[in-house]
Amino acid sequence: MKVFKFGGASLKSADAIKNMATIVRHNAQAELVVVVSAMGKTTNSLEELLSKYRKGESSSLDLLKKYHLDICDSLFQDKNLITIKLEGLFSDLLTNLSQTGLAYDQHYDQVICYGELLSSQIVSDYLIEAGLNISLVDSRKFVITDDNYRNGYVDWDETKKRITHLRLDLTEGIVLTQGFIGGTKDGHTTTLGREGSDYTAAIYSFCLDAESMTVWKDVPGILNADPKRIKEAELFHEIAYKEASEMTYYGASVIHPKTIKPLANKNIPLFVRSFDHPERAGTIIHDCEVTLPTPSIIIKENQCLVSFNVLDYTFINEENLSLIFKELAVLDIKINIMQNSAISFSVVVDYREDKLEEMINVLKEHFDIKYNTGLELITIKNYRPDTIVQYRSGKNILLEQTSRNNYRALYVV
Repeated sequence: MKVFKFGGASLKSADAIKNMATIVRHNAQAELVVVVSAMGKTTNSLEELLSKYRKGESSSLDLLKKYHLDICDSLFQDKNLITIKLEGLFSDLLTNLSQTGLAYDQHYDQVICYGELLSSQIVSDYLIEAGLNISLVDSRKFVITDDNYRNGYVDWDETKKRITHLRLDLTEGIVLTQGFIGGTKDGHTTTLGREGSDYTAAIYSFCLDAESMTVWKDVPGILNADPKRIKEAELFHEIAYKEASEMTYYGASVIHPKTIKPLANKNIPLFVRSFDHPERAGTIIHDCEVTLPTPSIIIKENQCLVSFNVLDYTFINEENLSLIFKELAVLDIKINIMQNSAISFSVVVDYREDKLEEMINVLKEHFDIKYNTGLELITIKNYRPDTIVQYRSGKNILLEQTSRNNYRALYVV
């Protein structure tokens, strides 16, 4: 049994979906679970709509609706049935957008999930019309999480129990489902974190003891850098689980950070392959001993440097740190890098204005808090001295760290 995941770029147009269908058809002889993301930039569009609704600004679903219906025009000879299904989803989306009294994170999950719901409906109907035996299942009823909206924590026992029941569907055809989204036991929609469809595929792989998992991307595999920023990026043909896990932790965007652990726990290999060139091997992530020949360059955007300075000029101590870490944990804020001096402690985090304000309101009575936004964090794994010089030159650096294997610097864009 195999698990395939197709991201937004591989579903962004009718031609892309036709290409995706060809890849699925070539692998239809095996038991297969297909996990799909929202199409193209749909998630971004939904985030913009949500923001406007919460601000009371005028907004319309027309552009989003047209985008999906235009794709259907090119996919289906008779689009009446799929149009009826999509109209129902857009009606439900409008209802959820109007629930502005919900807390932001909960409201976010009830709205953003429609990208995956629309995508999976279109793709499943097209694959069925193309002659494939498809069972469309709702991940919100299989991937069970707590109510930590926008970053749900998986209830593994309940999730495995439910996903195991899909084996009967797999013997009869292909199971197709949504990535990124889950649900609580009492039926509220949750999401697994931005770009979380990879993680969804890993959850299904783990629970079904998959032979392998494959992520189909718009890149040839895992590269040592983002090819959109660094033209000379090189392909890694083979990577160990540990190395891949560290790369995702530092911000490599090709795989969601939570993806590796469930696969490594069951020694399930992960393939990252190009949907434009499916005949190519891409990259395999598995249990191996490989020395990567080239440093990895990982850049995280939209970073925020927060510095906590003690009010009475005593030294930063464990009691101070415990206050900071407790609030970071409560707000589910992940530290990307940290550093302390005698009287201050600094952390670098992904910038979320609402969470930053909440943290400052809680801790301002204990610290003088200053912060900078609009920053980038570069990590060079397995660096060479010349690599540091290359990427350090001309930067306005606010924070810098060097360890045995990694160089990290935070700088003003």
